[in-house]
Amino acid sequence: MAVKIKLKRLGMIRNPQYRIVVADSRTKRDGRAIEEIGLYHPKENPSRIEIDAERAAYWLGVGAQPTEPVLKLLKLTGDWQKFKGEPAPAPLKVAEPKADRHAAYEAAAKETLSLDAAAATTPKKKAAKAAKADEAAAETPAEPAAAAEKPEGEA
Repeated sequence: MAVKIKLKRLGMIRNPQYRIVVADSRTKRDGRAIEEIGLYHPKENPSRIEIDAERAAYWLGVGAQPTEPVLKLLKLTGDWQKFKGEPAPAPLKVAEPKADRHAAYEAAAKETLSLDAAAATTPKKKAAKAAKADEAAAETPAEPAAAAEKPEGEA
């Protein structure tokens, strides 16, 4: 039985995602596989390539032939060079890990709380009315005090 290492297509229209599988060479592209040894998501930036190096080396060692696209992927990951005894290629670019959503939420909540503590807790309209009332209160006591100091007969 001729065994091939090939890509099995999954995903939706215009969003292909592949599994790297070991299958009989006579099976359909997306047909039954002997074993899944990795995955390939070309639409992610950078492309996501994960191959179980130990299983790939085993299947290459027992005579499985990779198809052209899988051979390119094996060369990118360095598994082909390891199998052939050649020097390893430069390491792959890896996507930055996504920020923890819970930690981001907590940080945003702390920031909002610190801004609220610094700002007034009353709405703007009420704050404006309170400021006007404070100004009016400050002016009214000053006028009677000035009038009380001056006697009425001395003007």
